[in-house]
Amino acid sequence: MARIYPFRALRYNPAHVSAQDVVTQPYDKITPAMQQAYYQRSPYNLVRIVLRLPELFDRDGDIYANAARDFADWRASGILAQERQPCVFAYAQRFAVPGQPGVVRERRGFIALGELYDYSQGVVFRHEQTLSKPKSDRLNLLRATRAHFGQIFMLYSDPAGTAEALLFGNGAAGETLPDIEVTDEYGVLHRVWKLSDPAKINLLTTSLEDKKLIIADGHHRYETALNYSRERAPGQAAESSERAGGALPQPAYPEAAAMMTFINMDSEGLVILPTHRVVFGLADFAPQRLLEAARTYFEIEELAERDAETAMARLAAASPKTAFVAVTADGWYLMSAKAGPVAEALKGTPARQRQLDIVQLHSLVLEKLLGITPEAIRDQTHLRYLRDAGEAAAQVARGEANVTFLMNPVTMDQLREVAFAGEVMPQKSTDFYPKLLSGLAIYALD
Repeated sequence: MARIYPFRALRYNPAHVSAQDVVTQPYDKITPAMQQAYYQRSPYNLVRIVLRLPELFDRDGDIYANAARDFADWRASGILAQERQPCVFAYAQRFAVPGQPGVVRERRGFIALGELYDYSQGVVFRHEQTLSKPKSDRLNLLRATRAHFGQIFMLYSDPAGTAEALLFGNGAAGETLPDIEVTDEYGVLHRVWKLSDPAKINLLTTSLEDKKLIIADGHHRYETALNYSRERAPGQAAESSERAGGALPQPAYPEAAAMMTFINMDSEGLVILPTHRVVFGLADFAPQRLLEAARTYFEIEELAERDAETAMARLAAASPKTAFVAVTADGWYLMSAKAGPVAEALKGTPARQRQLDIVQLHSLVLEKLLGITPEAIRDQTHLRYLRDAGEAAAQVARGEANVTFLMNPVTMDQLREVAFAGEVMPQKSTDFYPKLLSGLAIYALD
């Protein structure tokens, strides 16, 4: 069962700072330019904690220790204030859908604590492989600060919309002024409402008790939190506090849970964007040699127009047939899977994954034809990931990449099927848009 808990969140004190000046995108989505902009926006911007640069008054060069020092100072000085009672937070994001002019959606969910489960327990499911370096970095920060600053993005299935109705129904969030309202650098409007009514919180947490959860974003932070929970677990296994006389449930010990945002995977506000693959640094790469070898598995059509918008439109039209576009210095090519040869080549791969273009690309093209090992892919030695199709293609034109592969997005149905089967897709298979802002609430373990 999925255990959800309210918590006494730390939040930025509006008497001292504006939320607009201090919240950030998730740490792994902060570019160097964004990092500098956040630093200039406020001396209390969360970037100084979650993605710190060496600063003038830092004493020992330990970015994690210095982040922890600033965090403690902000708490002591009242920049961050703790809620007096356990709460959950309704969270709505209104946004224009990238690549779909005129289409505006709103994604709704809530921020709370979620129990940490090993994947083998069959409550929390992943859908992507993870990388070792980000997990080490996040664990060092968690150990130093003993706090969670961003939310892990969790999906649950609720076709009836029960939880959302509790949060956003009559007289609830959405009909009152939000506690926090900010617009991020992508034009996304983020609004947060505090919910402290114990009866409503109990109804909300109870509504999710029978749910299975899929990690949408935050695999690295989830596994980091789980590892830290194991480090800090009491000597004897403890059970989470049960409700008694209407009391609110709490985790067995602080590290047994992490801060999460819970979103209904059956809602219309979910948007998954493609993540394009850029291959670079291969010695003696020859586009025509790659294409000739690829004809064993793919039908290849050269595109007359060499622009990202047209290529993405062709990819969308190719669905449900799996396909991707190879952008090379010699031309742009639509590569569509030949069902028989692909099935034979991937016969050791689960049937549900053989149908995924992302798996076909990684297994047949990146590994088999280009010789990029799974280890090199994990370490991003010859591979980088970009959301912007135009920029991904431009890197080939500028000579910064050997070849770029433009991709269709993974669908929610595909993700659900793979995750609940206990399988994983390649790293960076999904890009849920928009991201959850960090700094809207903070879960301090002390």
